[in-house]
Parts: sequence; C-alpha cells; structure tokens
Amino acid sequence: MRQQLVKTVKDKGITNTAVLEAIGRVPRHLFMDSGFIDHAYVDKAFPIAADQTISQPYTVAFQTDLLKVKSGDKILEIGTGSGYQTAVLLELGAKLYTIERQKELYKITSKFLPQIGYFPKRIIFGDGYKGLSDEAPFQGIIVTAGAPFVPKPLLSQLAIGGRLVIPVGEEVQVMTLFIRKGPKEFEKLEFGEFRFVPLLEDKN
Repeated sequence: MRQQLVKTVKDKGITNTAVLEAIGRVPRHLFMDSGFIDHAYVDKAFPIAADQTISQPYTVAFQTDLLKVKSGDKILEIGTGSGYQTAVLLELGAKLYTIERQKELYKITSKFLPQIGYFPKRIIFGDGYKGLSDEAPFQGIIVTAGAPFVPKPLLSQLAIGGRLVIPVGEEVQVMTLFIRKGPKEFEKLEFGEFRFVPLLEDKN
C-alpha cells in the first residue's frame, strides 16, 4: 500500500527520489485512528484531533521537495500536527525543530513520535509566527498551515541560502518559496494553489 502511494505521488509529478523514498518508509497508518486504516495510503488529507488534518501525501512531498533538505540540515517546522510531515523530514536526515500551537496535538504528538522511532531535536508548544530565534539560523523552514501573511521572524531566521516554504492566503493559499540571497535580499517563487487549515497566532 505504501509503494502504491509512492507511485501515485510520483505520477503526480514528484521526481525527487529521496523524497519518494522517505514517503515510502513512513508508516502513515500509525498517524491515523486504526478505524481508518483503509484511508492511510490514499492520496488525500484526513481529519485528526483538534479540528486539524493529516496532510495529503502529495502536498507533503511537494513542500518537502521545495525545501531541498540535505542530511544534517537544521530545519524548523511550523505546525507539527499529526507528525507525518515531521517523520518525512526526519527520514531525510534533518536536524528538526518543530512547533505546534494546539495543546491537544502537542501532547499527543510529542509522546507518539518517539514511540515509533522518530526523534526531533525539540518539539515545542508555542506560536509558530515567532519561529524559534534561540535556535536560528535554519537551512530550511516549512510551514504546514495556511498563513494570511508571511511572518517576518521566519524570514529573519533563515540562513543565507536557506529556504522558507509557506502556503500564503486566507481561503485558498499559494505555495510560496523564499530563498535568502543576502542579509536583506530574498528571491520569491510561487507554485500554485493549495488548501490548508489556518496557521493560528497567539494573540496574548
């Protein structure tokens, strides 16, 4: 079933072999309620706790491909969610820091990931809009929820040459890539429309 999912994602245009192999190694069924095992390797998003979703595998592969992760890269993930994207990044050898805004999901995922053999450097309960300045700079930052605007702290926490992958928009998001070219210079590229749950901000 996992290899069929890899084929589906590949047929949709993902050619990055490392990303495809990572998708093929992650046991996606473990990230979902056992009653929905039949849905685990179908290329679609699916509801999880706290009114959130486990992302569509193609979307996970697409964002991961844009990030261009190399083994040992320091990566920040905004929106741990189910932990599925987290696992894919760890399979690629990322030194991963991940932030979750939903307390319920943070509690579940921070225990669950180590139980199935995935060990981020840190799993943080906090506000993704602020990034993680005490661990910056990062070679890559990936946002797994729809942001109405691009948070400036995320851009400032990128290393020179680093990449920020973020879906930007309210109802529908445009997948956007920022590449840091210098202290104040960024290249911006857009890659079509996607739909994500909203990125929550701490208003306190």
